[in-house]
Amino acid sequence: MKKEEGNPHQFDSLSDVQRAFGLPKPQHPLISLMDGETNHIIVNKLPHSHVLNFYKISYRPKLSGKLKYGQSFYDFDEGGLLFAAPGQVIGSNNDKDTRECSLYTLLIHPDFLWNYPLAKKIRQYGFFSYTANEALHLSDKEKATIISIFKIIKEELNSRIDDFSQDVIISQIDLLLNYANRFYKRQFITRKPVSNDLLQKLEEVLDGYFMGEKSLSQGIPTVQYLSEKLNISPSYLSDMLRSLTGQNAQQHIHHKLIEKAKEKLSTTSLSVSEVAYELGFEHPQSFSKLFKTKTNLSPLEFRRSFN
Repeated sequence: MKKEEGNPHQFDSLSDVQRAFGLPKPQHPLISLMDGETNHIIVNKLPHSHVLNFYKISYRPKLSGKLKYGQSFYDFDEGGLLFAAPGQVIGSNNDKDTRECSLYTLLIHPDFLWNYPLAKKIRQYGFFSYTANEALHLSDKEKATIISIFKIIKEELNSRIDDFSQDVIISQIDLLLNYANRFYKRQFITRKPVSNDLLQKLEEVLDGYFMGEKSLSQGIPTVQYLSEKLNISPSYLSDMLRSLTGQNAQQHIHHKLIEKAKEKLSTTSLSVSEVAYELGFEHPQSFSKLFKTKTNLSPLEFRRSFN
C-alpha cells in the first residue's frame, strides 16, 4: 500500500536515521553525533517531513529565511542551533525551500538520560518546542563554544566508550544546554525591539478578544490561541514574555483577566457571576478563586474597598 504523501516518516532508531543519511550504524545505540565535516551526508535522501523518537540538537553553519511573525531581524547571519524533542514533526512535505545541511547533529534517545538528573531537566527547556524559525543564532564566539562541546562528545564516542563515557557525555550535553539557555536569554535581549513589538501586538490581540466578546463564546483565551495569532510557538511566546515581564504566557493571561475584572467591578453594576461569564469563566467560583489568589481580596471585597 502506498504511503500517504502527507504522512511524516517515523524514525524509531538511531541506525535508521544514519542509514537515511548514508552513514554507518552509530557507535552507541542510544546516542549519535553526525559530523558533516568528516562525513559525506546525503541530505536529499532524508524525508522532508519526519518524526524522531529522540532529542535532536543541530548546528547549521547558515540559517536563512524569515521569522514567522514577518520580521527579517537576525542577531547574526552565520549559523545557529535548532532543537527538537521526541515525537515532533520536523519539516514539511509542502516546504519548497532548499534543505540546508547541518554541520553537527546530535541525537539522544531518552533512555540514554535515564537515572540522570538531566532526564528531568531537559524537559524544562522550552527551546525544544520552538519552531525552526525561532532558532538560536550564534555569534562567532558562541559558535566556537558550542562546536568545542560537539567535538568533545565526538571524541568520547569514537575513541573511548567505557564505564565513564556516559557520565562524561551527559555532562557535556548538560553544559551545551546550559550555554544554549544562556545564549537564548542574550537573543531575547538583542531582539528587544522585535520582542517589544510582539508584546504590543499581544496586548492588541487580548484587548480585541475581550472587546469583541470572544470570551463569551470561546472562553478564556489560551496560550495556543495567542501564539497562533502572533505566528510563534507557545514555548517561544512564554520565554519571550518571561524575559520582558517576568511572567510566562499563562501568567500574562491571568494578569490581563484580573485587570479586566477590576475594571468591570469598579465601573459597572454587574454581579460577580456576570463579570465571570463576560471574561470567559465557565464557573464563577473559578473566577473568584483566581481573583482572590492574585489580589488577596474577593471580587466583592475589592468592589467594596474601591467604592
